Amino acid sequence: MAYATSNPPRKMAQVNGTQGVNLWSYNSADAAAAVRGAGYITNAGDLGMKVGDVVIVVDSNLEISNVDYVSAISAGAATLVVTI
Repeated sequence: MAYATSNPPRKMAQVNGTQGVNLWSYNSADAAAAVRGAGYITNAGDLGMKVGDVVIVVDSNLEISNVDYVSAISAGAATLVVTI
């Protein structure tokens, strides 16, 4: 499957100022490998995601989760990398 802007990551916690990272949650049936594909979250810039933000990714098919982070944003699209 592909990312759908109708199911965006949800911001769970926001850091005030320029220091620190925001915390996001993303629930999808897409496989972890797909979610970690280059530029998967196509509207990350519009959502306010930034490099270093933490994303809890929940695979709704397997009912498991991973903690990822935004490793890059290019042309407004974010790439995630697993932290563990």
